[in-house]
Amino acid sequence: MTVLVVLGVLVVVAGLAGLGHCIRTGYAIRREKPDPEVARARLRRLVAVNLASVAAAALGLMMVVMGLTLG
Repeated sequence: MTVLVVLGVLVVVAGLAGLGHCIRTGYAIRREKPDPEVARARLRRLVAVNLASVAAAALGLMMVVMGLTLG
């Protein structure tokens, strides 16, 4: 079950990296102050990345918990 824990940790780290990317990109959009339509389109794409990152982090956490429980 060690493999499951290690894979879970890697997935969690990837999810957290994605969340960090979302934060940096959100601040960059805020700093640029683009046209509202452009900002809305960029933020709409960013929401999809954010949801995928949260899902990856949650899935990785589940993998870690399952690995620890089974092992």
